[in-house]
This record gives sequence, structure tokens and C-alpha cells, in this order.
Amino acid sequence: MIYHLFQHLQQYDIPGQGLFSYLSFRAMLTSVTAIIISFFVGRRIIGYLQEKQIGETIRDLGLEGQMQKKGTPTMGGVIIIISIMVPVLLFCDLTNIYTQLLIFTTLWCGALGFADDYIKVFRHNKEGLHPKAKLLAQLILGLVIGMTVWLSDDIVVREKVKVTPGVENIVEQGNRSALNVDSETLVGSDSGWKMENVVKSTKTTIPFVKSHEFDYKWLSPFKGKWGWYCKWAIYVLMIVIVITACSNGTNLTDGMDGLAAGTSAIVGVVLGVLAWLGGNLIDSNYLNIMYIPGSGEIAVFMSAFVGALLGFLWYNSYPAQVFMGDTGSLTIGGIIGVSAVLMRKELLIPLLCGIFLVESLSVMIQRMWFKYTKKKYGEGRRVFKMTPLHHHYQKEGIPAVITKPVHALPEAKIVARFWIIGIILAVSTLAIMKIR
Repeated sequence: MIYHLFQHLQQYDIPGQGLFSYLSFRAMLTSVTAIIISFFVGRRIIGYLQEKQIGETIRDLGLEGQMQKKGTPTMGGVIIIISIMVPVLLFCDLTNIYTQLLIFTTLWCGALGFADDYIKVFRHNKEGLHPKAKLLAQLILGLVIGMTVWLSDDIVVREKVKVTPGVENIVEQGNRSALNVDSETLVGSDSGWKMENVVKSTKTTIPFVKSHEFDYKWLSPFKGKWGWYCKWAIYVLMIVIVITACSNGTNLTDGMDGLAAGTSAIVGVVLGVLAWLGGNLIDSNYLNIMYIPGSGEIAVFMSAFVGALLGFLWYNSYPAQVFMGDTGSLTIGGIIGVSAVLMRKELLIPLLCGIFLVESLSVMIQRMWFKYTKKKYGEGRRVFKMTPLHHHYQKEGIPAVITKPVHALPEAKIVARFWIIGIILAVSTLAIMKIR
């Protein structure tokens, strides 16, 4: 709102109003605002949750320090959502399609997680929402995002950008007004740079190849008209899978104080950097990555996202004063998945979100092996002492398959090590953008 107010008042030449045209200034502003809001809102929400005795119900699973968390306020994801939404509404371009989709994602996933937590806490049903209902809601979100990417004229990419010395002086920002050539084709060796028309494309970013691009139409068995429909169907299906997987992966990772919030903040920083680069004409040309007009606004949103998580960590770090619950974890995962899709970076998710991937795989492996051994030997056996994976390191004992003893580690040490691994994965993701 403040962004649009200053845009409206440009004719009055108010000192400092030009700062709001810079993505960098608004990104820093949203981040700081989100942190401040988390501090003040978090304190009041935690107090309210304690007063209403909205605490976590803990089952004794034999984990170190587990029962000490009984009664800790949950549904703290509300803090994250408020801390994201307020600075976004104040400082983001609300007419930008990417901002609109991320706001929709935040509210949709937040409502889904809140409903799940509400059933667990107020109706005393530990199962929460039925898994099929939760999955259906995630699939609907993925389908809405996928169809919007397909059908919206505002979601486009621009190809074959070549920039000459001097064009760097135009502007810093990566939004559409940067060169004011959204619907034009500029060609000519005399000018020294050219730019093709914007196109609706099923291309995405893939590492280790010269152009850094992969087109989903290569997976289509058809050509012509049917091929056109088929490639978009494949792309939309991929979008649905990525968003659902990210949302569930983050939900599974939320099991220790500060684990999901810290690893997600690291992922958010990288996504913000990638959004900045992909939405900037100069930087995308230098790195030879896809230039997506308007996607620079995602960097502003992700700054609010990271700021909200850092502020939440103030209360969620060990020992936690509040848990995010599904209200927070589903929202975080949804935002990560949708932002990656909108930036055409979904194929980098397995590396960037390696923590979430391994956590999800550990659960799948455990369940499949347990069912297989129960059918074959009459009793179920386990690969890990407990899943998701972070609990494996928290529990004493020796699993059936992995015979080497793994002694229980303090929760704070496990979380810190997962953060370190997350940072390594984040740096690796950025590094491969220069490997072709």
C-alpha cells in the first residue's frame, strides 16, 4: 500500500520517494519490518495461547527431552503469517501476478494448517484433518498455480537477451519498467543488443547444461496441436507435484525446536537471490539464466518470508516457547514450492531443499520396509530407529538394518548440524548456476 501510495505521488516529487522503485530498498524494508512484527506480535500471541492453554499434546516416544515440551503453545504459525502479510501488503507491488499468487498461497496454506491444528487442539483429535482432505487441498493449490502459469498473459519469459556496455546504467531494478520493452522486439547489430518477444513457455532451469534450460515439451509424445496441450499438461502436473511435495516435506521436518524455521530461512535466502537474478536483465544475461519479467517482486516477498522466520526463531529456538504447528509448516512449504515454480527453478528443489527431501524419503523407506518385512517375516522391521530422520539421531538404540550403534544426540546439536547441511546445500545450489 505504501509502495502504491508513493507511486501515485510521484508527480509531487517528494524527497526519498524514488527509493521505493528499487527492489533492493523494498526487500530490506520488508525483511526488517517482518522481524520487528514477529518480535511484538509473537510475544502477544504466545501470551494469548498460554492463557487459553492451547498447548502441544506430547506422546512419550522415548526421545530425549521430549516430555519437557508438553504444554508448549502451538499454532505459532499465525505469527509467521502475520509477519509475512503485513510488510508484503505495505511494500510489495500488489498488481504483480507473482505477488498475488504468493499471497494466495500464504492464505490458502495458512487456512489449511490452521484447520488441521484447530481439530487437534480444540477437538482433541490427534489425527487432525483427514490425510486425504489435506492432500486434496494441496493438489487444488498446485492446480490453481499451474493453470495460472499456463493461462495468464502476465506470466511470460523473455529469451535470447544480449546486453552491451552502457545498458547497465538504465536501472537497477528487475521489474517490467526496467527497459519498457515488454511487447516489443528490439533487434539490430548497430544497437549492440537484441531482445525477442515475450513468450508463453514450458521451459525451466536445469543445471549442468550449457543453456541452463529444459523444455517440458521434450517429454511430450505428440506434436502439433496435441503436443501443445500435452506439454502444458505435463508442466502443470509437475507444478502440482512440486508444490505438494514441498508442503509435505516441510511439515515432516517440523519436529525439533528451530529445525523447520531455520532450514526454511536458508532456503528462502537462496530463492530470494535467484528471484533477484532472474528478474534482472543484466544479471540474468551475465549468468546465462532465464530472464522472467516481473519476477523480481518475488525477491521482495521472500525477504519478508525470511524476516518472518528469523523473528519466529527468536521464540522457537531451543528451548522453544512456541511451536509453529501445521499452520506454519504447511504455509512455509507452500511458499517455497510456489516461489520455485514461478521462478522456473523447481528442478533445483531436490538439491536446495535436500533436508526436506531426505526427511520425506526416510519416512517412505521406513514404511515400505516395515510393510515388506512384516509380509515376509511375519513381523515388521525398521531401517531407522525412528522417522522422520531427525528423530533417528535423537533416539537411543540400534535399528534392525543399520547395525552400527547411533547414540542419541542433544536436540540443539542435531538442529545446528541440519542447519549447516542446509547452508552447504544452499551454497551448492547457487554455485551450480555457473557450472555449464
